[in-house]
Amino acid sequence: MSDTPTVAVFRPDDDRLERAVDVLERLGAQPVPDPMLAVEATGTIPRTDADYVVFTSKTGAELVSEAGWEPGDEIVCAIGPATADALREEGYAVDLVPNEFTSSGLVAAVESRVDGARVEVARSDHGSPVLLEGLEEAGAYVHETILYRLVRPEESGRSAELAAEGGLDAACFTSSLTVEHFLEAAAQGGIREDALNGLADATVGAIGEPTAETAASLGIDVDVVPEEATFDALAHETVAAIPGQSG
Repeated sequence: MSDTPTVAVFRPDDDRLERAVDVLERLGAQPVPDPMLAVEATGTIPRTDADYVVFTSKTGAELVSEAGWEPGDEIVCAIGPATADALREEGYAVDLVPNEFTSSGLVAAVESRVDGARVEVARSDHGSPVLLEGLEEAGAYVHETILYRLVRPEESGRSAELAAEGGLDAACFTSSLTVEHFLEAAAQGGIREDALNGLADATVGAIGEPTAETAASLGIDVDVVPEEATFDALAHETVAAIPGQSG
């Protein structure tokens, strides 16, 4: 391993990627930015007859603002602090953020109060079924509005090439879809097995258990799953776990 470890990051090509690169550089790593997600907005907004509206991403917060969404008396829920901050930046009040920043954490935060309530879940087309199923099991009437679709950028794949060459020290996967798109890019380049072998020799971080489970199901061993599902925690713990690196 080199003194400056190479760490792949797959965040969308906006301020999230810029911040991720900055975090990794401050940790003494050489970021390999390789966006695996691009946003295609649908132009829709949440239904107006819900008792609760759940947002699961910064992107969703920005898109409903651009589309002119005006909440009424709904209880606005954000899956985590980044989503909550984005909603507030767009001028929306946030009523609830769970202690655990995951779909199951959000379900746990509201399950005692949503029996018989109408819950609108506004998110991407690749949202976890855990959220919808958990809310329905709690007795809620659940409706999902797809605010945007997540697609793989055509130019993605630089990190897969580096992994296949044995030049990647670590990777920070921030969703199941980033794992799937990484392997799609590798397969498109004819280097899927080599990229998997490269990851086997690298330190692999996953932002949460669902992402780790997806990686494992596709043959990727995950070394790090931070207790807090944020990129900062993921980056810190992944870099610290690289052989020869300290926290």
